[in-house]
Amino acid sequence: MTTLTTTTAPPGDPATRLARQQSWWQRVNKATLVMAGVTLAVCVFFAVASDAFLTFANISNVATQVAPVVIIGVAMTFVITAGQIDLSVGSIVAFVSAVSAQLLATGWDSSLVLIAGVLMGAGWGLLNGWFTAYAGIPAFIVTLATLSVIRGIALLTTEGFSVPIERSTFVAQLGTARWLGFSSSAWIALACVVLGIVVLHRTRFGQYVIGIGSAEESVRRAGVNVRRIKMLALCLSGLAAGVAGLLIAARLGSGSANSAQGFELTVIAAVVIGGTSLFGGRGTVVGTLIGAILTGVIANGLTLMGVSPFLTPIITGTVLLAVIWVNLRGKDIGGALRGLVGGR
Repeated sequence: MTTLTTTTAPPGDPATRLARQQSWWQRVNKATLVMAGVTLAVCVFFAVASDAFLTFANISNVATQVAPVVIIGVAMTFVITAGQIDLSVGSIVAFVSAVSAQLLATGWDSSLVLIAGVLMGAGWGLLNGWFTAYAGIPAFIVTLATLSVIRGIALLTTEGFSVPIERSTFVAQLGTARWLGFSSSAWIALACVVLGIVVLHRTRFGQYVIGIGSAEESVRRAGVNVRRIKMLALCLSGLAAGVAGLLIAARLGSGSANSAQGFELTVIAAVVIGGTSLFGGRGTVVGTLIGAILTGVIANGLTLMGVSPFLTPIITGTVLLAVIWVNLRGKDIGGALRGLVGGR
């Protein structure tokens, strides 16, 4: 009877599909789960250490500070999941920030500047993608080179000076706009997270990105244009950096070629902390959000506690090193946690 039922059950039968589904524990990213717990513990620690930490004003401030990291981090999740890396995002942020401020100073309309800023970021990302995907140069080498070139051009055009943005412009007003107590940057970052989740897990592009990172040759043999997917992933990273550059310039009221120094390391740290594999094939946008919040909370909490700003990068770097260790051993940790749950 059992054999007959199994044989005659239609492929689309709900029971059949349910039997093939993995359990929640099998599908969840163990490293992301651990980092969520770590982030919660860190928040509790700073809440106890400083009365100002859990105030709405401070929470809103943290959301604004981590917004650029989240925006670029979502795009970087696609890049790293595809087995690539982008070290040029900080320079693209500085370039778009400085050039956009210059365009506003020359009389360009804010709407045109916003479009130009996004296109400039996407253009640099497309250049990185072409050299990586079609010229065959490793992404690490390409973006390490463009990191220097892009910032150098920005410094050359501004001569190292900061370019102020008139407060009457829409770009400047965008930097100060708030809704429900949170800045426009925070809301844009949230929109990017939602969009990133949908694209990564509900579209062919996202599935191709995951497939390329885990089994590139198999994806290529399936007829997918692997080169184009890689190039688009890096283009997306540049576009996100362009958006972040515009928002940073709008918030600060000026554009500077010296801004976002070392920003790429913060973004990569957030992505890796969240549970995205450095070897590709496994990415999580929610984890990137958690990683960005963790890095932002650490910096904010240490500041509220009066810790020297020179100590902040040391602590952040130490946390990153520990988290990479956790990332590489996610399966072992997952097995241990499952053993504890089963033991109870």
